[in-house]
Amino acid sequence: MDRPRPRPRTRRRVLTALTAAALAATGLTALSTTTAGAADADLARNGGFESSLSGWTCSANTGTTVNSPVRSGTSSLRATPTAADNAQCAQTVTVKPDSAYTLSGYVRGSYVYLGASGTGTTDVSTWTASAPDWQKLTTTFRTGPATTKVTIYTHGWYGTPAYNADDISLLGPGTEAPVPPTAPTGLKTGAVTATSVALSWTAVPGATSYALYANGTKSRTVTGTSTTVTGLTPATAYSYQVAAVNDAGESPKSAAVTATTAQGSDGGGGSSDLPAHALVGYLHASFANGAGYTRLADVPDSWDVIDLAFGEPTSTTSGDIRFDRCPATECPGVESDADFKAAIKAKQAAGKKVLISIGGQNGQVQLTTTAARDTFVSSVSKIIDQYGLDGLDIDFEGHSLSLNADDTDFKNPKTPVIVNLISALKTLKAKYGEKFVLSMAPETFFVQNGYQFYGTGKWGGQDPRCGAYLPVIHALRDDLTLLHVQDYNSGPIMGLDNQYHSMGGADFHIAMTDMLLTGFPVAGDANNVFPPLRPDQIAIGMPATTNAGNGYVSPAETNKALNCLTKKTDCGSYTTHGTWPALRGLMTWSVNWDRFSNWEFQKNFDAYFG
Repeated sequence: MDRPRPRPRTRRRVLTALTAAALAATGLTALSTTTAGAADADLARNGGFESSLSGWTCSANTGTTVNSPVRSGTSSLRATPTAADNAQCAQTVTVKPDSAYTLSGYVRGSYVYLGASGTGTTDVSTWTASAPDWQKLTTTFRTGPATTKVTIYTHGWYGTPAYNADDISLLGPGTEAPVPPTAPTGLKTGAVTATSVALSWTAVPGATSYALYANGTKSRTVTGTSTTVTGLTPATAYSYQVAAVNDAGESPKSAAVTATTAQGSDGGGGSSDLPAHALVGYLHASFANGAGYTRLADVPDSWDVIDLAFGEPTSTTSGDIRFDRCPATECPGVESDADFKAAIKAKQAAGKKVLISIGGQNGQVQLTTTAARDTFVSSVSKIIDQYGLDGLDIDFEGHSLSLNADDTDFKNPKTPVIVNLISALKTLKAKYGEKFVLSMAPETFFVQNGYQFYGTGKWGGQDPRCGAYLPVIHALRDDLTLLHVQDYNSGPIMGLDNQYHSMGGADFHIAMTDMLLTGFPVAGDANNVFPPLRPDQIAIGMPATTNAGNGYVSPAETNKALNCLTKKTDCGSYTTHGTWPALRGLMTWSVNWDRFSNWEFQKNFDAYFG
């Protein structure tokens, strides 16, 4: 908390010209007028984009079909590059070895490319720097002696405006037309919990993967014949279908099966003993700053979860956590330990939750070894037991969590500080049982930034902290009571609309929260999707005042964000992917700063939720 975040890397500027030598070095070819023979077939599937994006895959969900402009028919491709993605849309085509092919298509826009890769000889590409109206691009290639598949593609350039493409064709000798597989059979449910459903089905001959549909919407691609869907809402009915996929396309969907998730458990992931809408705040319990000291007994009843800030490590890598209450010399009016413990019991008797928050701006915690992990568990347990607390809040900032360069699978993390933290939290959850409240307060840099920059394995020089909380959140999603990402002290973050969003208004909170509730590709990989969290697990993190951190928004903007996410009104230019009336509530830094501003944040929460 109270800490500015690094900003994303500077957008790359598009070169205004490319030399002929550079074109030759990269395999780009000049426009060609060579045409294929009359008997050749058009091997490109859905080259006119009349069947939406069937047959095409666009990087980072950058592509869609539009009805205007079109070169022919009723649809064309529209793809929007970002600062980190060139909006490539591609398909793999079956070809004959040692044969000549002509690739052509019509494009509109600036810096638009058309090309083929995997040819087995020399991969080719052609481009135009400016096409204000439809312009035809054409290039030719010959396949290698063992080549049976090539990938054809079109893309723009980083940071440029959207481009259009239509009527893409690949002319040349065809092979026997591939046939989509038949619809899968035998789809059935397995274990069903409050937040997950296990599914399995019978293998389909010729299928290379399977597309899973949830309530009619494609949710993931699976290579095997089973999967477990997680991140579901308790006591909710879901309908599932599966389709088989190969190079020729997708089969019809299977017969549907339905499953109703179980009721959520008390405490833990279900958190049914919290009010439907909760107000969460951090109480400065171990330090003093300009907000002044606030006694726990003086915290108004509106606050449902109170995070005691902070438990801090004796050293960065020891795992040994201590909670030292603010001394009277720094915090005039601080209560005695006996009064502090009595206030905790009084809050709990009123249905409130009091947690110890570990970390903060200055508390760097790195569980680099299993010994540090075990020390963390024992020392945190001692604090919880000493004060009779309800649970634990993880507020690791700075360099507490970062990814090794080869750690690019958030579902199977390798980095020791992450693996050990997951193990420690699961141990604490098992020790204290279902009533144990577990919350996390990561910064956007550690969570939503994983949409574009997860780890360093794929993105080279990117900060290894980008998205580093994702494996922790995912591993503990069934145990996690609350996730309240700090939507402040943040640089611009890219949302699911592939636009950067900045602090200062409702839009930032809407876009960041929509990502958590919808799920998002990690590092721009559409096949590696971070699943959505339940709305009852989400509280939006905001600073209470302009003194508390960058990114303060007025009560009016706060209410716009809540209206958009829970009612789908006041959404402005951002279109959410759902409506979540069960959104848990708001978190703020901090109770002390809100008191400093005459309880503005609390009063607005009370007025909004009644």
